[in-house]
Amino acid sequence: MKLKLLLLCLFLAALFCKAEPKKKDKNGHDNEEVHGQRGRHGNHGRHGNHSRHGMKKIKRMKYEDIIKDVFFVAENTGDDEEDDDQGNQDWLFDLQDPDGKCNPNPCLNEGVCKEKGKRNYKCDCPKPFKGRRCQKGPKICRMGLCGHGECVLTSASPFYECKCKEPFQPPNCRRLSVCEPNPCRNGGKCIMDGNNFDCVCPEGFSGRFCRVGPNDCYLDDGESYRGNVSETDDGDDCLHWNSHFILAHGVNPFKSFEDKDGLGPHNFCRNPDGEPKPWCFFRRGRRLLWDYCDVTPCPQPTTVGPTGVPPSPQPTSAKPLFTTLPPRPSAGPASPTEAAASQFLTCGVPQPKKAITRIFGGLKVSPGAIPWQVSLQQKPKNSNLPYRHVCGGVLIKSCWVLTAGHCIDKSKDMQVLMGSLSLDKTDPSAQTLPVENAIVHQRYRETSGAVYNDIALLRLRGTRGLCANETQFVKTACLPDAQLPDGMECTISGWGATEESQYGSSHLLEANVLLINQGKCSEPAIYGSKLDSTMFCAGHLQGGVDSCQGDSGGPLTCKNNNSSVIYGLVSWGDQCGKQNSPGVYTRVTHYLDWIKSTIQSNP
Repeated sequence: MKLKLLLLCLFLAALFCKAEPKKKDKNGHDNEEVHGQRGRHGNHGRHGNHSRHGMKKIKRMKYEDIIKDVFFVAENTGDDEEDDDQGNQDWLFDLQDPDGKCNPNPCLNEGVCKEKGKRNYKCDCPKPFKGRRCQKGPKICRMGLCGHGECVLTSASPFYECKCKEPFQPPNCRRLSVCEPNPCRNGGKCIMDGNNFDCVCPEGFSGRFCRVGPNDCYLDDGESYRGNVSETDDGDDCLHWNSHFILAHGVNPFKSFEDKDGLGPHNFCRNPDGEPKPWCFFRRGRRLLWDYCDVTPCPQPTTVGPTGVPPSPQPTSAKPLFTTLPPRPSAGPASPTEAAASQFLTCGVPQPKKAITRIFGGLKVSPGAIPWQVSLQQKPKNSNLPYRHVCGGVLIKSCWVLTAGHCIDKSKDMQVLMGSLSLDKTDPSAQTLPVENAIVHQRYRETSGAVYNDIALLRLRGTRGLCANETQFVKTACLPDAQLPDGMECTISGWGATEESQYGSSHLLEANVLLINQGKCSEPAIYGSKLDSTMFCAGHLQGGVDSCQGDSGGPLTCKNNNSSVIYGLVSWGDQCGKQNSPGVYTRVTHYLDWIKSTIQSNP
């Protein structure tokens, strides 16, 4: 069993994939999507510093591409596959065997649960939702409803609008008309080329439709950007923020989509969650991805010139995303020992820049939202080869990382990367530290069907007890002090890439799972005697969810007394998303004494 390929995830192949950045191979070509046994390995991305004014070949969706797009087909009058699949997720909730069928509430979309007898329940669903668990919403954007266009959700009847792909025309995006009316803005000239066209923009304007003006730029990280760029660095067309591709599973379509972050019924790039620059979602077939946009930073302000004329005002003004903590008072430079003692005084409390609460969880992780997540990386001993990500891990002290035992290969050099959401680009908030010692549990054992005592501690190299530095992006998770109840919702996170599996997400993703009753998970139809008291099962409970990204060794954290505790480590499982085969985690509460004694004996 290739344990390092055992990535925890749940997916339904027919559904839309969650957003993942794109990636190019070493020659700059797109990598094709590959489905592994335990994980989804999709395209994800190189984030370059292209300028739209540079010598970059812009990708244009041509007429031929539009008519071949898998999503633009004849209108489907039957039930959508995704709605049927949502209704088939009840088996996963039934595995939980919670205390009372309405605890936790199985009803989605604010449905009210009412118990019926000892073993059943009924959901009273608010309009317009229906289904056993209120999981079925109105089928507004059916496949093909908008012909050759994007179906976006609106707050007023008929609750949708078609955004056509040029040269197809509204209202239903089935009529073809090239350059009539002129799609080019700001005086741009439309040049026909058969069924295709190009816009020749006047001086100072750019973009496919000449919508980007000469002062269209962003300040700082672009949180305040409200410009008109609607293409990614690689020329992909951005989706509308109210596209049903993005909102299908996360937002009530009858609520307004406008918000203070600049998101709304448009496809212009924005930065609502604290990324380094504006970005957007885009689509490849049924796959939802995201990437940074082809928008340029504003020039740095200059001082008043010799003529006394102040510099021109910038088109946007920055505002702080968060308030930084005040510096600790000090009488003088702290010694390394004092510095170590003053750090990581609390655990399990993230300080994220900003979360996209209106978009379905798991599409993106906000910077600082999972500051204890680390990437364990390896390379051949004493070689000049680059380090490669192999597993996840979790920071529990300045010099200590917890991970799975099966992730450790002592014949290789190891390091950990922390404080970064990306594996494929330099992040100024990242910290990289070598592993001084890897300690695998003395009773670690692999069999053909399971992994036992799958836990290890990594001692990082530092000075006088100080290794990792605490920042907004690097913090520790708390160790648990008690068992948590069945059915509790917890969070897993990871990049979904291993040494053997080069295709994964370069950007950290997360998903929610429920703790499953131990007795249920030990039944013969599930894992039987393979499961022992040092392990537990957890599964995903959200109608229509296609995947989660959990690396081996990565954290399963749960909220306890308003702090995140590291309750489990991704260990093993039977394939991915298979019925009656939820993910199996190392039960951290079983190893608290071992963790404490190991740390104490290796100061």
